Amino acid sequence: MELPAIPPFKTKVVEPVYFRTKAERRQKIEEVHYNLFNIHSDWVIVDLMTDSGTGAMSEQQWSEIMLGDESYAGSESYFKLIRAVKDILGFEYVAPTHQGRAAENILFSATVKEGDVVPGNAHFDTTKGHIEFRKAHAIDCTIKEAYDTSLRHPFKGNLDLDKLEAVIRKYGRERIPFVNITVTCNTVGGQPVSLQNIKDTCALAQRYGIPVFMDIARYAENAYFIKSRETDYADWSIRDIIREMFREVKVVWMSSKKDGLVNIGGFIALNDHDLYEQLGQFTIVYEGFLTYGGMSGRAMGALAVGLYEGIDFHYLEDRINQVKYLGDQLVSHGIPIQEPVGGHALYIDARKMLPQISQTQYPAQLLAVEAYIEGGVRGVEIGTLLADRDPDTGLDRLAEMELLRLALPRRVYSQAHMDYVAATMANVAERCNELKAGFKITRQAKILRHFTVELERV
Repeated sequence: MELPAIPPFKTKVVEPVYFRTKAERRQKIEEVHYNLFNIHSDWVIVDLMTDSGTGAMSEQQWSEIMLGDESYAGSESYFKLIRAVKDILGFEYVAPTHQGRAAENILFSATVKEGDVVPGNAHFDTTKGHIEFRKAHAIDCTIKEAYDTSLRHPFKGNLDLDKLEAVIRKYGRERIPFVNITVTCNTVGGQPVSLQNIKDTCALAQRYGIPVFMDIARYAENAYFIKSRETDYADWSIRDIIREMFREVKVVWMSSKKDGLVNIGGFIALNDHDLYEQLGQFTIVYEGFLTYGGMSGRAMGALAVGLYEGIDFHYLEDRINQVKYLGDQLVSHGIPIQEPVGGHALYIDARKMLPQISQTQYPAQLLAVEAYIEGGVRGVEIGTLLADRDPDTGLDRLAEMELLRLALPRRVYSQAHMDYVAATMANVAERCNELKAGFKITRQAKILRHFTVELERV
C-alpha cells in the first residue's frame, strides 16, 4: 500500500476557536455594516480572510524571537536577514520594511511620479493604491485567459506581451518607470507566471530601456508551479528556479508575511547601488534606520529562518496540496472556482453563483457575508468593491471577475477545517437562488475603500 502524504510538521502550540450561533453572526455582521474587516477574530471560526501574516512559525523561528538583537544600528539580526536574502534571491542590497505596502511606499516614492503609467499583470490592491495615490496609472496587461475561471490554463498570471508592447508604444519610455510583475498573481486567483513569460517580459522591456520590478510576496509558490507545470524546469531545484526568475529583474519587493512565513515584515532587494541610496532616504523618513527599517531584530531573525523554510520542497508540496484539496472539495459540491487552483487561496466565482445580483450590488461581498453567517468562515471580496472608483470619474470600476477569496494561512488549519469550509460553502450554494439583492455603499474612503467601507442591504 502506498503511504498517504502528511504535513511535514507537527503541532506544538494550539489556539482556541470560539463558536457562535448563526443568529448571533447575522446580528454581528449587520452591526459592523457588512464589512468583514470589522469582525473581531474571536467571532470567526475559520479565518480565511488572508494568508498574510496569519501563518504559524516554526520552533527555529521562535528561537530567533529570543535571540533577536534589538540594537538600533548594526543589529546582528539585520545581517542574518541580509545573508539569507543574498543567498536565496541573489541581490546585493536589501532595505527592510515593516511589510509589503511600506516597501511599495518607499520604492514608488523614488520611482513613480504624477502622470506615469505602470503596466503589469493585475496589480495587487495596495500596489495600485500606491500608484494612484501618486496620480499615476496602473494598467493591467494580464492574458485574457486569466478572466475565464473555467479555463484550465497553467499560467494565468502571465503578461500578454502584445498588450504590454501596445502600452509601451502608446505612452513611451519617459512615462513608464518600470514594468511590474506580481508572482503569484493574487488578483486573478493566486495564479503563477511562467519562467518563459518572465524572461520574455524582461526581454521586451529591455528593448525599450524599461526596467522590470517584481512583487515577490509568493515567489516560492510561483517557483513550485514552474517546477510542476513548466516541463523545461521539471528537473530544476526550487532554489535554481528562483535565481532564474530574478536573473533579469532590477528590483524586487516582498511582503514577507506570505512566503517569508512570518507575522510581520518585508523588504526591497536590488543590485543598483545608486537606487539603493535613494531608497535609503525614504526608508529613514518613513520606516526607520537602514538596518531595521521598521522591523524589530527578533522579526528580522525569524524572517531569515522563514525564507529558508519557505523554499523547502516538501513544505511547498504540502502547502499547494492543501489548497488543491479544498478546491477539489468545492468543485465536488458544484461550486465554481478559478481553475486550475492557484497557490495560496481558492477563488469562488460569485457571478456564476449569484447571476441575479448586479455587479453594482457587489455579489462577491454578498457571498462573503453569507459564508460568514452560515459557518463563521471569513473570506474577502476580490471584485468591484475592491476595484475602487475610477479616480477621474468617481464611478465604480466594474471588475473583470467577481470573486470570493478563501486564503489559507500557512501551517495552521487541518483537513477537517477544509471539510468544514467546503460544507459551509455547499450550504450557501443551496440557497443562492433565495438571495435577490446585494448591497449599497453608505460610507467609503477615496482609495482602498474595501478596508473601511460601510454597507447596507438593498
